Amino acid sequence: MKLLLASQSPRRRELLSALGYPVEFITLDVDEHLSTPLPPAAVAEHLARRKAAACSAERLDGETVLVTADTVVVHDGEVMGKPANRDEAIAMLRRLSGDRHTVYTGVCLRSKDKETSFTEQTDVFFKELDDETIAHYVDHYRPYDKAGAYGIQEWIGMVGVSRIEGCYYNVMGLPTARLYERLSCMFSER
Repeated sequence: MKLLLASQSPRRRELLSALGYPVEFITLDVDEHLSTPLPPAAVAEHLARRKAAACSAERLDGETVLVTADTVVVHDGEVMGKPANRDEAIAMLRRLSGDRHTVYTGVCLRSKDKETSFTEQTDVFFKELDDETIAHYVDHYRPYDKAGAYGIQEWIGMVGVSRIEGCYYNVMGLPTARLYERLSCMFSER
């Protein structure tokens, strides 16, 4: 069996490769705009399924499983996307400072004859971050491709995250333990 990961995220590519499966990487052009409102906890899985649907069935022979994923940060019931610029990144990190937020990653697995999806949830607690710390992070790490304007594996995670409840790798964008379990089930059914 081989995996086909539809993602531009270097973190997802690295994490999936580390699980030890043969992996091919592709990119899909998918509109991530939601036309109807969804509960925040359902957004990531909905988008992962939309990405899976965008992949041509011809790419999925009997030996290939497509993996798609999406990650959202939810704070006070609001989905925080990726910041468009420095000011948005700083504003997002100020909102997260000294508070708890939830990271949801939705994953969809699709083979030639089967599709399954799930959502993993992790709560992240930031200590109080002063403006200098936030500005340093944004200016040096430019987290514009990250939901909530941060990467837990980067400097801000080392100095600003006081604790997490749940899967660390989920916060990076791929809940590896649960994914491995689901893939093992899919492969054993063949």
